[in-house]
Amino acid sequence: MKVAVSPLHVRSAVIMVDRKWIAPLAVGATVSLVLLLFLTTLSSPDAPLALLPLSLLPSALLSHPSSPFAALYAPVFVESKLRSAPPSVRLSTASPRPPRLAYLISGTVGDGNMLKRVLLALYHPANRYVVHLDLEAPVEEREDLRDYIARHSLFTAVGNVRMITKANLVTYRGPTMVANTLHAAAILLREGGDWDWFINLSASDYPLVTQDDLLHTFSNLPRDLNFIDHTSDIGWKEYV
Repeated sequence: MKVAVSPLHVRSAVIMVDRKWIAPLAVGATVSLVLLLFLTTLSSPDAPLALLPLSLLPSALLSHPSSPFAALYAPVFVESKLRSAPPSVRLSTASPRPPRLAYLISGTVGDGNMLKRVLLALYHPANRYVVHLDLEAPVEEREDLRDYIARHSLFTAVGNVRMITKANLVTYRGPTMVANTLHAAAILLREGGDWDWFINLSASDYPLVTQDDLLHTFSNLPRDLNFIDHTSDIGWKEYV
């Protein structure tokens, strides 16, 4: 039995047959590609599982020190300084000798007696001291402070208290205060500079701990560690 079929029907049948093979071919190609990538990662010793997510790797494989994957997935730091040194290493850098503190105690007119009080409260034979009454204080007040230091038996015996006899003009609102601080630091350095921290106080300050307790606390700190108090809030100068 013969059947007559038009060319249009034949082309339609061929197209339908071709479309049936597109989906199986696409699935087969995808599976083959995945298998190829997997076999490639298994055969590579340098980056065996680099393409796999970290959650799919067993924890024992990452934590074992001899495993090559532990180094591969180890955290990477931009700078080695980000790894903090243990406290024992920092404490070992401290000098074995007890620390020494250098003080500048400064005041203005009427602060002579308060300055004496602060000096006695802060005094320790191991420390160094510079006292200063600015130019606004009368000559009599500065001379009284100078005589007090010169007559004090302990200050004279140890010799660790100095007074800036040539008073500086300090306005407390400009560079004069910085210049006075540098002047005191220069005197302390000229005397030998055998101190570890420089502390600037005024006659109105008063210590809350003894010097023995403070020196004991500082004895476990590295000598190159600084404590600097500063502020960028300078709006108060607008109304001065």
